[in-house]
Amino acid sequence: MLTKEDIMNAIHPIEDPELHVSIVELGLVYGIEVNDSGVVDINMTLTSPACPLGPQIKSAVEMTVGKLSGIQKVNINWVWSPPWDPRERCSDDAKVLLGIY
Repeated sequence: MLTKEDIMNAIHPIEDPELHVSIVELGLVYGIEVNDSGVVDINMTLTSPACPLGPQIKSAVEMTVGKLSGIQKVNINWVWSPPWDPRERCSDDAKVLLGIY
């Protein structure tokens, strides 16, 4: 069975199309659950609830995770609370890329 880490590694290359930084490094992935029947639930957010590229990011995550061995279904759940804050959610590398330091 795939683990949360396997899923995170698979989606790590997916970038926010506007910021050109990994959605994982940005901290947009709030949680992942994989059950024994191959259903993956991914809780994630966007940099803004009004982000026009949300459907593109969602599609990329669904397609990438859906291609993994043993995955039957991928559910993306948008989470707006807590709101995304780059100072708290981003990795140190992403903060450097965004000029937050």
